[in-house]
Amino acid sequence: MNPLAYYDPTDPYPESDGQPMAENTEHYDWLVKIKENLEILFADREDVFVAGDLLWYPVPDRQQAGPMAPDVLVAFGRPKGRRSTYLQWEEDNIAPQVVFEVLSPSNSRLDMANKWRFYDQYGVEEYYIYDPRHHRLEIYQRRQGELKSVTHLNGWISPRLGIRFVLRPDTLEIYHPDGQPFLNSAELARLKHAAEERAAEEQRLRQAAEERAVRESELAVRESARAERLAERLRALGIDPDNVDD
Repeated sequence: MNPLAYYDPTDPYPESDGQPMAENTEHYDWLVKIKENLEILFADREDVFVAGDLLWYPVPDRQQAGPMAPDVLVAFGRPKGRRSTYLQWEEDNIAPQVVFEVLSPSNSRLDMANKWRFYDQYGVEEYYIYDPRHHRLEIYQRRQGELKSVTHLNGWISPRLGIRFVLRPDTLEIYHPDGQPFLNSAELARLKHAAEERAAEEQRLRQAAEERAVRESELAVRESARAERLAERLRALGIDPDNVDD
């Protein structure tokens, strides 16, 4: 039974709808992949909030509208930070501008129709639906006050996010604005490890160069001292060291 079907005055805005975040590994992998890469994309933007499977309450009155938990949501104009729910009236009444849904076997036509109506009614600007089992992508963009289907999907660039979508024969590829592909958790971990190894090697080379410079400096000082001692001996013998051939 859906716990959100009943109103509990002691807990008016539950943090969970009792549903699993993902139904299978593929659904979970796509959800995490999109969320993590969007967090990386906007890591330097303190005014962009990214969340996965977070209940969004658009209005305080749950009889007027119950919550929705997009697989991934992006809210521009809202600070980063921990939230157990997204209460829109406490977020300067800013609705998430971009939402993603990754289809799972339990998503019915009625379920998806309800999601579209919710996102359309409450101001979502861009709505992305990806079905990994059947390799289908749907994109909706707000035009003339309504979410309308985008027909030219391949190569589509999100106006809000700047990311690019490319449909391949067997998968969907998403690219950052700089052309780098969205990577999964394992690929990101390998990339991070490689970057750390490169940084460690660069540090080792810098340290070796600094040590070499110190040795060369010390050698130059010793050579200068040796030359000065020799000059002193020559002068003691009445010989001008400047007139002595090297």
